Amino acid sequence: MDAPEVSLDNYEAVYEYYRGHQQNRFVAKLAYAALALKYRPRIAYAPGAEAALAALLGRGTQLVVAVNHLTESDQFTLAATAWRTPLRRVIGRTRVLAKDELFVDPAQRKKVDMMGSIPVFRSKNHGLRAVSDAGRVMMDVAAQRLSEGDCLAIFPEGTCNTEDPRTLQHVNSGIGHIVSRAEKLGCSPALLSVGISYGPDAGQVKSARVFIGTPVDDLGGKPMDIARVVQADLQRAVDGAVASY
Repeated sequence: MDAPEVSLDNYEAVYEYYRGHQQNRFVAKLAYAALALKYRPRIAYAPGAEAALAALLGRGTQLVVAVNHLTESDQFTLAATAWRTPLRRVIGRTRVLAKDELFVDPAQRKKVDMMGSIPVFRSKNHGLRAVSDAGRVMMDVAAQRLSEGDCLAIFPEGTCNTEDPRTLQHVNSGIGHIVSRAEKLGCSPALLSVGISYGPDAGQVKSARVFIGTPVDDLGGKPMDIARVVQADLQRAVDGAVASY
């Protein structure tokens, strides 16, 4: 299937394409390795988190990786982090939710497709009513990919935090709906919270401090309940990143 134009009017074809899209895993690993050399994140773990993460991945558990959102470079920091942690083993098998604007320029789209991205049409750009149907299909696709063995990376704040990099913005229920739908498909993903700090002014995008929290492997509940768990757990990871910067 040829890659369709990523536009809200075309959302059904867009999500049908990304329902099965698979990037070249070898090329993805090379790109992630290059980003690790360029961005060089300094990584810290909650006590026991590294071993717990490795154990979950060894058992084939799907992960929902939640990351705070500070700058347009966050996806590169996350990719560099993946290469330098046990997440390396799921490079090429991780979908990353990314705003639809990143898919407009052909050269940029090639890069985000290589990273396994799935476009998201955001209400701040298109209006809540306009994106509601597309959002439901996106969540179905994300849940399906989890149920088929992929992991999923999300910036659940939905927009860059330009106010206070130490305090997480509101996490809406979208991440909860995705997890809940995945569970109905027989998948029980674990939450992995990843906190990023670029310093007091969020200006040092290279050599970021990244803090990886202890995985949470029991996310059962209603979407809003899951979102609250994510909010609290990701804030702890952000606190860890800020404290260890």
